[in-house]
Amino acid sequence: MAIEPIVQTTSDVLNKCDQADSNGFYKLGQEFEQHKDATIMMVDDEPLTMEVVKMLLEDAGYRNFILVEDSTQAVIKIQEQRPDLLLLDVMMPEVSGFDILRELRGLEDFTHLPIVILTSSSDSDTKLEALDLGATDFLSKPVDPSELALRLRNTLVIKAYQDQLAYYDGVTGLPNKTLFLDQVDWALQRAQRQNNQLAVLHLEVGGIKRIIDTFGPNIGDQVIRDVGQRLQSCVRMTDNVSQGGLGGEPWGSVFRLGSNEFSILCPSVRHASYAAVVASRILDVMKSPFDADGTEVYLTSNIGITSFPDDGDVSTDLVKHAVNAAAHANTKGGDRFEFYSSKLSVSSLNRMRMEADLRHAIENHKLELYYQPQNCLASGVITGLEALIRWRIDDDTMRPPGEFIPLAEETGLIVPIGSWVIEEACRQIATWQKKGLSIHVSMNVSAKQFTDSDLVNVVNKALKKSSIDPTDLTLEVTESLFAKNTDRIVAVLEKLRNLGVKIAIDDFGTGYSSLSYLKHLPVDELKIDRSFIMDIKKSRKDRALVKATIFLAHEFGLKVVAEGVEEQEQLEFLNKVKCDVYQGFYFARPAPAEEIDSLLENRSDCESDAKKIV
Repeated sequence: MAIEPIVQTTSDVLNKCDQADSNGFYKLGQEFEQHKDATIMMVDDEPLTMEVVKMLLEDAGYRNFILVEDSTQAVIKIQEQRPDLLLLDVMMPEVSGFDILRELRGLEDFTHLPIVILTSSSDSDTKLEALDLGATDFLSKPVDPSELALRLRNTLVIKAYQDQLAYYDGVTGLPNKTLFLDQVDWALQRAQRQNNQLAVLHLEVGGIKRIIDTFGPNIGDQVIRDVGQRLQSCVRMTDNVSQGGLGGEPWGSVFRLGSNEFSILCPSVRHASYAAVVASRILDVMKSPFDADGTEVYLTSNIGITSFPDDGDVSTDLVKHAVNAAAHANTKGGDRFEFYSSKLSVSSLNRMRMEADLRHAIENHKLELYYQPQNCLASGVITGLEALIRWRIDDDTMRPPGEFIPLAEETGLIVPIGSWVIEEACRQIATWQKKGLSIHVSMNVSAKQFTDSDLVNVVNKALKKSSIDPTDLTLEVTESLFAKNTDRIVAVLEKLRNLGVKIAIDDFGTGYSSLSYLKHLPVDELKIDRSFIMDIKKSRKDRALVKATIFLAHEFGLKVVAEGVEEQEQLEFLNKVKCDVYQGFYFARPAPAEEIDSLLENRSDCESDAKKIV
């Protein structure tokens, strides 16, 4: 079945424009007043003709005109002023209307500029040539006032409707990425000519996907519309701002670039620092909750700021720099703004290269698991191992986890990496068991694995593939995971425990930090963060916290593992307060599986050595 075109004739457009949707878009026929603000440029070598036409259009309500008598300057003026409609005379000395029309249609920015030809010629060949070169319409001189007003009205209505489809976001009604890039380029050219400064702010809004997943796309769209309205309120002129930054002009325009991305173009600022006023205002209004079908929801905001001429003189570079600065704001905790610096560009490039290298490392099996022993304080026996990921660059070089794990989290690569870690650890447990070396292995699970993957299915498949006892596997989660979506996380943990695996809370005391919630969580052990162990000799408060944590955990029936033990005094204290298990450099550093074999094979010797230590 053939698909009907959206627009077939002028009357189709006008009828369609008179039918407003619930959001008020495309009310172009009913709201014709807005078209009277359109900028109309006339190019004619007869000043009197232009004045007459201008007078007729003023009577019809139009207000903004640009008159160009010198046809040799027409294209330059059009590029500078960017009119909404061009009235173009055909017969002019030096440069004819045909020449101008031909040149404009060859320029990408003016392919769709409405051009109405004015001609005193009644020759049909002249009119056909004009239409063939891309003229939108034509009028005969002398012009009839009623026909002139009607032709312009229809042309501008059609242009506005087509612009709405091509250049405006359907959800918010804000100009879209296409129009944004066009406007940045135009504003940059104007700033260069007038020796002005301009600023670009890029905003990334966090939490939109969570709202859509929870409440559905319709509620998500409503929240996005509310974001757009708040942003527009931030760039409207105020007395204080206009006096300080723009000399009476509005701050700029808001654009929606993607699902959670917006940009603000400030085309004329006295100093780039004035953009911080807008950024601060945006952060303030975004802190207030949004309404999601009666539920208050909160979004995060990261803003990057770049400016001309400080940060570049090419529009694509300015936009890229703003995006990089916003990403940098996110890495520093979010809900903040950052100005671009050249160092950010280098950092961004390095991160992109590392991301590409990490993807290749996953594909080419360059990731490895190292294992660190966990010792029982009472017996000195190695009771378990923690699996720790390593990235081998070459035979002699390993990239520290602190360099690539945050990147993996940010890019989502932590999900396939995490799945591989679970499968590889299970496979290694099975290998040791075949050698008669029974051992328990724990590993950290990223928050993204809970939200972006079917973690229960991943674990279940790894257990079945390796045929190991599920109780030999412990999954470690950080307590900050429970700060949001607690019910959902608890539900996943319950399913994991039903498989038989154990659950540990890693880095305990550094995140959510609420002991009372422990009684509600399906967990088996706590791991005390190394930051509390490091200063245990000289910090009375750290000693008290560790002692209290161990006591409470035991009351709840939880095993306690102390991380980062590096000195004998630390070990002695942990033994005194009846900690169950410890791990750290004092006994052994993480090592590849083949080096762990000897420790497990000589476990009885390790037990004797450990007893001497304690």
